[in-house]
Amino acid sequence: MSRAVKQPVGQKRLTNIAVVRYKTHGLRFEIACYKNKVFDWRQGSEQDLDEVLQTEQVFVNVSKGVMAKEKDLKKAFGKNFTMEEVCKEILKKGELQVSDRERALQLDSRLRDVASIIVEKCVDSNTRRPFPHALVERALKDPKIRFIPDNRKSAKQQMLDVVPRLQKQGVLSIERARMRVQLTVFAEEMRSEVLARLGSEPLRTACQVEREEASPSGSDGTYQCAWVMQIEPGSFRAIDSIARGEKGTGNAGRLEVLDLAVHGDQGRAAEQMAE
Repeated sequence: MSRAVKQPVGQKRLTNIAVVRYKTHGLRFEIACYKNKVFDWRQGSEQDLDEVLQTEQVFVNVSKGVMAKEKDLKKAFGKNFTMEEVCKEILKKGELQVSDRERALQLDSRLRDVASIIVEKCVDSNTRRPFPHALVERALKDPKIRFIPDNRKSAKQQMLDVVPRLQKQGVLSIERARMRVQLTVFAEEMRSEVLARLGSEPLRTACQVEREEASPSGSDGTYQCAWVMQIEPGSFRAIDSIARGEKGTGNAGRLEVLDLAVHGDQGRAAEQMAE
């Protein structure tokens, strides 16, 4: 006589999943997610929680299908918790469970991503040219740097964190590539203000004007003056504040990004023009 196999009450089995585990208040919670979607969620490229979670149920052990008890959820997340809020908290703070081989592959992939952004956004301080990708990877692995990729942070954020360490340790003669922007104003009185701001610190050293083009006021009263310049990325907000002008004056200008990263001969040619 055959016997039907009964699944215990409080258990739910899932397959082909990625598990995110979170420990808090002496308790362990797990959620079942679709593979690769956890990274998309953490990086902001995926906003739909239903596309990330296989189920909104919270587990103690996903592989065994044991769901978390309500009293434990209240202890860890408060009495007024919702499953959606709990899942988001676990997604944000939990640890993705992967095999050693998968983790090694993911970390290696993230290291290459960080290296690619460094190649794109930074240059050799001496030549103003981008570094070879292989050289950047070796620098990140240098014992002086001890860079450890983190899948919970975006590659860009990790680039911003590690570049100062590369500079401080002298592993690479590196600096952020300058941006090329065009600042345009439409009021003649703003020209003197812009020149004063660009001629004083910190913008004096952070900006390099390539050319200035001004059109005199016409019969209709229109005026326009534009500066094409290279700027350090950190000075973008200060330049943008000039373009916005003072509130209530109506003297707002316009700031346009022409090139996100100026490399090599582009920068040299601009320096010669400025001279």
